[in-house]
Amino acid sequence: MVARKKRILAQRARGFAARARRTLAPGHWFAVTVLALFAAAAFGLAPGTAREMVSTELVLRELALPGIVALDEGADGGYWREERFRRGDTVGSMFARLGVDDPEALEFLRTDALARSVYQIKPGRPVTVKTDADGRLATLRFVDGKGERLSIVRDATGFRSRAEAAPTSVRWKVASGEIRSSLFGAADDAGLPDAVTLQLADVFSGDIDFYHDLRRGDGFRVVYEMRYVDGEPVGPGKVVAAEFDNGKRTLRAFLWRDEDGSEAYYSENGAAMRRSFLRSPMEFSRVTSGFSNARFHPILQSWRAHNGVDYAAPVGTPVRATGSGKVTFAGFQNGYGNVIELKHAGVYTTLYAHLSKIVPRVRAGARVTQGEVIGFVGQTGWATGPHLHFEFRAGAEQRNPLTVALPSGEPLPAAHRAAFASQIAPAIDQLAFARGLVGTLLAAGE
Repeated sequence: MVARKKRILAQRARGFAARARRTLAPGHWFAVTVLALFAAAAFGLAPGTAREMVSTELVLRELALPGIVALDEGADGGYWREERFRRGDTVGSMFARLGVDDPEALEFLRTDALARSVYQIKPGRPVTVKTDADGRLATLRFVDGKGERLSIVRDATGFRSRAEAAPTSVRWKVASGEIRSSLFGAADDAGLPDAVTLQLADVFSGDIDFYHDLRRGDGFRVVYEMRYVDGEPVGPGKVVAAEFDNGKRTLRAFLWRDEDGSEAYYSENGAAMRRSFLRSPMEFSRVTSGFSNARFHPILQSWRAHNGVDYAAPVGTPVRATGSGKVTFAGFQNGYGNVIELKHAGVYTTLYAHLSKIVPRVRAGARVTQGEVIGFVGQTGWATGPHLHFEFRAGAEQRNPLTVALPSGEPLPAAHRAAFASQIAPAIDQLAFARGLVGTLLAAGE
C-alpha cells in the first residue's frame, strides 16, 4: 500500500513538471521541477505516516536569468588560480597543477632569501598565482608560517619579492578533553595545539604538578584564540579561559587584559592563578625520590634525611626558577654538583642541584623571574643518574615541595572587578557549553 502511494505521488510530480514546462518559457521551468520532485521525496521520508491533505495553490513567477559578466583581469590580462599545498608536494608539482611553466621563476624561488620560504609552506595552505597565456608566472602570493603575506611579482626587470603584515582576525576555539594517560595525550585527542597545551599547564602550574598530580579521568575545558589571515588559520594565540578537573576539585582560570597591555590569569572571584611559586621546577618530569626524614642514600650507603625532591629527566632538560628572586650562589658544590640557590621575597629560598649546565647570565647577584630557564638537568656531584634535586626552604626549615602550601599572588584590584566580570562572561558561557563535549574541538565566535 505504501509503495503504491509513493508511485502515485511520483506520477503526480512528473505530471506537474510536464504542465509547468508547457506553461513556462524555456530556461525557467527547472526550479519548479526540482521543487516538485523534492515534494515527492519529502513525503517519502516517513513511510506510513498519516498526513492531512493540505489545500495548495499553483503560483507561477517569471524570473530573469542572470547576465554573464566578464571578469576584470586588469590591463595586462592573465589568469588567476589557487591551489592548496598537499602533503608530499614539491614546488614543481604544485606549479604543474597551477599551470605554471616557468624555469626562471623556479630559479628565483631557490635563490631569493625571502622567496625561499615557499619551500616551508605547510600542507593545506593556499597558494595563489597569476600567469600569462604561456604559463609564465606573473604573481605568486601566500601566507608564511609567521602570518605575513608574501608576494613574488614579475616586472620589466625580473622578479622581486616582498613581505607585508596581513590583516589578522581572531576567533575563539573551544576544546574539551579527558585524561587517560597524559595531558599531551588528551590534548592531542581533542585537537589542541601544543602551544595551547603548554599554556594550559602553565596557567595551572601553581596548583597542579602535571606529572605527579594527574589522575585518570581528570578533564579539562579550554577556550583559546586562533589567528586567521585571509580566512586561513595561522596559529594559536592566548588561552582565554580554562577549567581543569583534578581529583575532587575543579580549578578555573580567566585571562585579564589590563588597559596598560599587561596580562594575568585570575579565578572567577579575582584570586590570582599565578602563585608566588610554581609547583614544579620542570614542566613535565617524574618524581623518583620524595621528601623523607629517612632515605637510604645510594652512594653513601647509609640512612639519612632527604630534604628535597628528585625529578628524573634526560640530560639537558630545561630547569626553571619556581619563583622570582636573586641568585645567591651558582657554581659547583661538592655532592650537589652544579647548583643554583635563589633568595625569594620573604623567608623563602630554593635550591636546584646536579645540573649539567648553568645558564651563563645566572650568577651571584643576578635577578631571575618566575618560569625563567636557569639551568639544565644533569648528573654532576653525587648522582647515580640524570635528575634534578630540588629543595624549598622557609627560613632555615626545609619543606616538602610537593605538599607545601604555596603563597598566593596578588589578587585582581577591586577597581577592575566589574570590568573583569563583564569581560569573562562570554568565556564562562563557552566553558559551560564545552562540559558535554569531551574530545571535541569547536570554532566559537569572534
